Amino acid sequence: MPYYKYKAVNNDGVVVRGTIEALDLEAAEQSSVMTPLHILNIKETSGSLTVFLNRFRARQVQREALVEFANNLAVMLRAGIPIVVALNDLADSAEDPYLKVVISRVRSDISMGSSFAAAVAIHPQIFPAMFIRLVSVGEETGNLDGSLQEAAEHIQRVADLSSALKQAMIYPLFAFVTTLGSLIFWLVYVLPKITSLFKEMGVKIPAITRFLILMSAVTRQYWLLLVILPFLLFFGIRLVRRSERGEYLLDQAMLKLPVLQLILVNKSLGIFTEQMRILIKSGLTIDRCFDLAGGVVGNRVYKDAIGRVKQEVLAGATISEAMAIQQVFPPMLLRMVHVGEMSGTLDEQFAFLAAYYVKRLNEVSQRLGKMLEPIMIIFLGIMFAVIILGLLLPIYDLISHIGRM
Repeated sequence: MPYYKYKAVNNDGVVVRGTIEALDLEAAEQSSVMTPLHILNIKETSGSLTVFLNRFRARQVQREALVEFANNLAVMLRAGIPIVVALNDLADSAEDPYLKVVISRVRSDISMGSSFAAAVAIHPQIFPAMFIRLVSVGEETGNLDGSLQEAAEHIQRVADLSSALKQAMIYPLFAFVTTLGSLIFWLVYVLPKITSLFKEMGVKIPAITRFLILMSAVTRQYWLLLVILPFLLFFGIRLVRRSERGEYLLDQAMLKLPVLQLILVNKSLGIFTEQMRILIKSGLTIDRCFDLAGGVVGNRVYKDAIGRVKQEVLAGATISEAMAIQQVFPPMLLRMVHVGEMSGTLDEQFAFLAAYYVKRLNEVSQRLGKMLEPIMIIFLGIMFAVIILGLLLPIYDLISHIGRM
């Protein structure tokens, strides 16, 4: 079906822009999405462009807005408010314009007889797969408000994990970029001007200064390569990851790096335990839980290990026994999973573990700056010591030569 781009005014006098999919222009104008709006302009637009714009707008929707939507809808349903009325109120109060449009479309689909799970499944760019799965289970069991509450908690945990990971990586990236930038500035702009002065005055140039001159010449000659090198590295990694073997070896190597290991292990275990918590609580079979959790864990080493755990469990082993064989899961996780199996509280144990690894990742992000700061100071000290020595030694020779005249 074609897409139509519209500009309209709502009952509060606010201009609303968006796109709608319909059979024709008349159907688009009469759509229930457009019912509360006063149309100013509507015309057909490119479907591919609309898909791109929708994906871009969806990325702008904050996780906090989705958490707020799920929480508020759960509270309103628990209070006995019909879902169509609740969605209408939430659409009116939503701050994000694209989320407002999506909620209106969900309400429209439900008004025409669709289930809530089917209505949100049309918008995977906004509602993650776990959200759709939980509300589907909630509708089947008659506990939609409880499922929405679980979905809100899950999205918040994932957001906390993502935020902790960004905090852990921002300082190393900032330190690396600033250090590299200052080094290139010295080599390309400052050093050539000073060394050319030394040559004109006939100063004897020591070995350390000749080394700096060589580095400067290489940097100026191959500056384009230095600019595109990060992009080449990025696409090279993407190319290696296309094969399962290459992806496994790359992820295995990254897990052995001293600082990065702390981040990746806690991130992978945090995602795994959070996914297992919510999947087990939603009532899925254990083999299906492992399939879904392994698909989103991110690291190939852990993904393959989770797949082997699933096979061991299907062969008759307990979960803790199967995980212990893989040697990538820490002892505390194994002990708590064993206790959860014995007591029938596996979802609660995974909930504790998920919160624990998110906390660990936060602690790593806070300590990372303190860990890297002395390393960066030493590196910068050595770098500028070499530069200063390379500049001062010829000046010292020049002053000595003048003093003997």
